[in-house]
Amino acid sequence: MTQSISLSLPDGSVREVPSGSTALQVAEGIGPRLARAALAAKVDGEVWDLSRPISDDVSIEILTEKQPEALDVLRHSAAHVMATAVRQLYPDAKIGFGPSIRDGFYYDFEVERPFTPEDLEAIEARMHDVVKEDFPFVREEVDRGQAEEHFKDDPLKLERLAELGDDEIISVYTDGPFVDLCRGPHIPATGRLKHFKLLHAAGAYWRGDERRQMLQRIYGTAWFSKKDVDEYLVRLEEARKRDHRVIGKQLDLYSIQDDVGSGQILWHPRGATIQFELRRFIEDEVLKRGYELVYTPHVTRERLFERSGHLPLYEDAQFPAMAAASGDAENVRYRIKPMNCPMHTLIYAARQRSYRELPVRLAEVASVYRNERSGTLHGLLRVRGLTMDDAHVFCREDQIEDEIYGMLDLTEYVLGDTFGLEYRLDFATRPEKKIGDDESWDVAEKALHGALERRNISYGIDEGGGAFYGPKIDIKIRDAIGREWQGATIQLDYQLPERFELEYVGSDNKPHRPVMIHRAIYGTMERFVGMLIEHFAGAFPVWISPEQVRVIPITDELAPHAEKIHQRLRAAKIRSSVDDRSETLNYRVRDGEIMKVPYMAVVGKREVEDGTVAVRVRGVGKKQEIMPVDAFVALVVTQIQEHRLSPAG
Repeated sequence: MTQSISLSLPDGSVREVPSGSTALQVAEGIGPRLARAALAAKVDGEVWDLSRPISDDVSIEILTEKQPEALDVLRHSAAHVMATAVRQLYPDAKIGFGPSIRDGFYYDFEVERPFTPEDLEAIEARMHDVVKEDFPFVREEVDRGQAEEHFKDDPLKLERLAELGDDEIISVYTDGPFVDLCRGPHIPATGRLKHFKLLHAAGAYWRGDERRQMLQRIYGTAWFSKKDVDEYLVRLEEARKRDHRVIGKQLDLYSIQDDVGSGQILWHPRGATIQFELRRFIEDEVLKRGYELVYTPHVTRERLFERSGHLPLYEDAQFPAMAAASGDAENVRYRIKPMNCPMHTLIYAARQRSYRELPVRLAEVASVYRNERSGTLHGLLRVRGLTMDDAHVFCREDQIEDEIYGMLDLTEYVLGDTFGLEYRLDFATRPEKKIGDDESWDVAEKALHGALERRNISYGIDEGGGAFYGPKIDIKIRDAIGREWQGATIQLDYQLPERFELEYVGSDNKPHRPVMIHRAIYGTMERFVGMLIEHFAGAFPVWISPEQVRVIPITDELAPHAEKIHQRLRAAKIRSSVDDRSETLNYRVRDGEIMKVPYMAVVGKREVEDGTVAVRVRGVGKKQEIMPVDAFVALVVTQIQEHRLSPAG
């Protein structure tokens, strides 16, 4: 007699089915319409293939294209379809990894030469053939010996296989002629993949290690409708136009040069102006909110990071140790700092603290250095020299909620009110591996939850996503074309106060341990500026624009008068310049547009006689407004003081 199992459905109902039934059979039992639409299933929270047998009582949800998890399954399957096509066209290609990623998928291949655009066209055409064949994705569990035999000619797969533990299930997936070592899951058959596009190929080191061989990575995208594919390609083209590396060069903001090294930013005067304004803005704002500024060294004894616990955890991301200077103690080594928090704890610990002076809020806009792998570096977005608007708050447990609330308020003021950015928050709770007892975690999570509720702000829950030393709030910024950027985090920390034996004297006249909160609103200045470049497409708000006004005399004889207007603007602390080059007026106006100058003040004979300027505002076309010089100066000053997002509004 076949044993039956109980399956709990999302609507609360329970179905009794024979043990060994598949999710597809469950879907067929519910109805033919669901069975036709089914792509995968979520079994006790884990996504499975429809054909995988179920042998225990579980909760189950049938996934169709309506559920977001199904899109990941589709894209992972698209990666396998692409690998199938590559193997047919390049039989000797060695196969790396092929995951789904945000908005698409990729697969790594070891081939004799890089793929060309023509190669991608041929691969995409062959993918359509694989789709037409409608090969089923067949999952099979094998033992290690069977897997090693099958992949004996594929060293990349053998390396991955060797990493699997003895108790791990080894599964392979077959679609037609292609077999891959894979955990899955996949859609039922290749024919369910309808709408996809290969995008480009790029070099990628095996396992992200620059010491290993270079593979060729093909990127693609897949969606459930042609409309979604087309809309994504439009967004992709818009993203290319907004690429901060291209605009950064066009606007002469920064450069990265070999003589300095990869991932190290040389801020040119125009880019340095943006960073200066951002730095001054955040420093002024935190001073208003009860923070105190500190400055700490760039280099410290290695033992500081041993004590903090950062060295064993993050040694790969740190630059190598330096020998002690002559005359220093023997065997002393120094490190260039990758973070500021250990030094801030020392400032807190430099004298006795009373419960009356808590919270102590220490802020520093500081440079830190991380030895990121060269393959991960990307313009301003991933660098080795980082500038952080760092702050650490030392407080009592009963103050946590108020401090987090204040940080959320600061986040909204900076990101929302000042820059007009949309963002979302994830509340990351205790991970499985953590320090501290459950009681302290209960207090910490309750405080974060209370602050979020008081702010009346929506947020997601990232179960188990907290740091090992405390829960955190992750901030994801959405830009003008809908992309999400990893923003700042607000993190509670019980570890560093313990490691550094931080104390304050309580109202009971006894020593107590403070709680430490890490926070940065911009995150890193480099990444934030890169995001702003792409969000605003280089057309910055007036207050951070490197050049706020460009004065343009129509003729050479009007240049002295243009210079006087320029000096009046500068006296009002407006960043102004004069373009009196012997070029046509249209050429100079066009150059101002290319450089995305918010205001151009054109000066002709009539303007000289009337004491006015003809103002062209960025983003409103050729329209000019005649304004008295004093009124124009007052307008720009107001734009700057109020941190307006657009000169037109």
